[in-house]
Amino acid sequence: MNQLQAMRAFRCIVECRGFSAAAERLDTTHSTISRQLQQLERELGTRLINRNTRGFSLTTAGQQYYAACVDILDRLDQAALAVGQAHESPSGVLRISAPMVIGTLELASWLPAFQQRYPEIEVDLSCDDRFVDLIAEGFDVALRICGPLADSSMVARLLTVSDMLLVASPVYVARNGLVRQVRELAEQQLLAFAGGSDWVLTDTRGLTTSVRVQGRFKADSISSLHAAALAGVGIAAFTRATVQDDLFSGRLVQILPNYSLGRRHYYALYPHARHVALKVQVFVEFMLEHYRNTPVALR
Repeated sequence: MNQLQAMRAFRCIVECRGFSAAAERLDTTHSTISRQLQQLERELGTRLINRNTRGFSLTTAGQQYYAACVDILDRLDQAALAVGQAHESPSGVLRISAPMVIGTLELASWLPAFQQRYPEIEVDLSCDDRFVDLIAEGFDVALRICGPLADSSMVARLLTVSDMLLVASPVYVARNGLVRQVRELAEQQLLAFAGGSDWVLTDTRGLTTSVRVQGRFKADSISSLHAAALAGVGIAAFTRATVQDDLFSGRLVQILPNYSLGRRHYYALYPHARHVALKVQVFVEFMLEHYRNTPVALR
């Protein structure tokens, strides 16, 4: 038995959620995939997958072995890629999908340095708040801001975690007074994200209060809410990464700093592949370095 091939087959079965799809991805047959799994289980002396007529589920041993396979195979692939690309220079078109907020408000903080470091990479950036299909739409990598990601067929690299803040312009505070208690938010103009949910604020004791977000302005883009906040229209919620420059410059001030609105996770997503393109590798490592060297990094 070729153990590495069997490990790749097992990993592919899990990630494709089926034998036929795994065989197609690996360009082999259903019977070959099934035989490799059986040989692997026999070698390990335990069942990894429970099969039945409606599908399959991982055993406890299977879950543990899958995690180990991912770690081992990724390390081997990256080591092989590093050797093969040791004398290469990252180049080519890098297609990136990113939320509007990164494309409009955070782009200037990282793009110039990235292009200066990798002058042979051409960035093709598409800004869209929807979750795109990277493979079907031809993207190399996607940046996402969300809660903790569920299991995904994509590789998900956590770049940073940024806390959520309430902010307003000094002009708005001067006109409407500084909010000192959560209950006072009911008397303020709150800038709502269209389709968004209520704000849930948590105090230092862990007690939570839900606030209905209502006011005379709502928008379906973070950049529009940001512009409205700067213009003094009302109070809005953003990640610290989005408004850190505004806070440093005094264009915005934090409201209710002793309350937490939770956190958002910044991810880089890219498809599973035996050989990850060098341009994708250096971009993801650059973004990790960028967030590691900024005040938003909580990791």
